[in-house]
Amino acid sequence: MFGAQRTRTLLGPADPARRMPSEPPRLSAVELIAWAEATAEPSTPRRGVRRDARLPRRMVLATGAVTLAAGAVAVIGASGALVDVEPGPADPPGTAAGRVLVPVAYQPGTDEAAGPRLRALADGLVDAAYESSAGRYTYHRKQVWGDPVMTSPDGRFSVAFSHETKVWWAPGEPGRQATVMGVPEYPDQASRDYWASRLPVSATASADAIPLPPFESAALPSTGRELARMLKTELGAGAVGKETSKIFGRYAVPRAIRAEVLRVLADVPGFRWRGEVTDRAGRDGLAVTFDDREHGQQHLLIFHPRTGELLASELLTLGPVRMNAYELILDTGRTDRLG
Repeated sequence: MFGAQRTRTLLGPADPARRMPSEPPRLSAVELIAWAEATAEPSTPRRGVRRDARLPRRMVLATGAVTLAAGAVAVIGASGALVDVEPGPADPPGTAAGRVLVPVAYQPGTDEAAGPRLRALADGLVDAAYESSAGRYTYHRKQVWGDPVMTSPDGRFSVAFSHETKVWWAPGEPGRQATVMGVPEYPDQASRDYWASRLPVSATASADAIPLPPFESAALPSTGRELARMLKTELGAGAVGKETSKIFGRYAVPRAIRAEVLRVLADVPGFRWRGEVTDRAGRDGLAVTFDDREHGQQHLLIFHPRTGELLASELLTLGPVRMNAYELILDTGRTDRLG
């Protein structure tokens, strides 16, 4: 079977994703075999006994390495320190730990059009910490949950592993990506109850570091009109929220352009002001949301209250409300050191 890099080499200039960095390998062959053996069923079940549904193959291939330690395990915190996460008291011995995710809480009564507030924020921005640094590489450290997701055969229960990623890149130069897998996290208690005893527990942590091939990234536009095009405002607030996350997750965005991004968002119908919030890394921020009723989703963006940096983005499923995905941008910088 071809690997991603070999496939890209064969495609050459015809590769539509040639300018994008490769995703880190999720499982080695050894890890995949171990996972398959851990989740396999007996080949000769007793007659009349209904077998427990095992993980669909498509989900096994998508999960990534399991990074749980027996008993107490650890999840990456905002500061880079490890925070203990224990299995629940009702969990059987040897089960995987992990938390049930709760949506970010808003202040009561904060639901108004976001435009005026975003313009006011844009007008008073100060420099971000990375604007005093220099170097040819742009660096980001992020924590992500919700991609990929494992779902039970009936589609009712899901789980995903949080992971922290560090990326160094420079236009036209080889880069580097380091990924540390975290613990499982669940969108609701029912999913945790279902998956807690079904996930295998590994005694070793998983950390992958891979080189990134050279790629050219489009320069950040400096005008509101060009930024509006880059943010895909013609597609509505949902698309704008996704593109905003991509911009702040790839570039060390200068203050003037951060201000223009906020002004572009202010002109997009549908964003609601949610006021002061605390993100999952414990940082204070200012939140806006967009309710996509057509798809039953809510997009959440959290900005730094002084610099206007994007701190976090989240996607919720509405009716009932439950977490779908989140991303924390924990650090941004510029450096001459690769890795």
